[in-house]
Amino acid sequence: MIVFHCMNCQQPLTGELEPGEPLSGPERPPGHEIASPRMPQGTFEINFDGSLLILHPGDVPGTAHHSDARRLNGCCGLVGQDGPNLVCSGCGLEVATKESDCWTDNLVALAATAVSEDPQPK
Repeated sequence: MIVFHCMNCQQPLTGELEPGEPLSGPERPPGHEIASPRMPQGTFEINFDGSLLILHPGDVPGTAHHSDARRLNGCCGLVGQDGPNLVCSGCGLEVATKESDCWTDNLVALAATAVSEDPQPK
């Protein structure tokens, strides 16, 4: 199990996670519905170039919304196209982008450069 911590202040950003696979299912629900989470809760996946850790939206309790309202655009949720929109709730470091709008995936992309990992004994 791994816990991701803020690179700046070492506050835990996640609970215990393990590598996992994305959930299968419809790409987009009809209308203005938010898609099911891309990842199962308690898991993460490293993106194709290693720069992002893709997580379930409920797996980042150590984060808070960005104070810049321009980063929090969306109609049904957060678009995630205006820069990182989640910060470390301890020190305010930009750590992740949450996508949760009706036309986006439903995930959190944690910036690999903003975190350190802490393997936990089983």
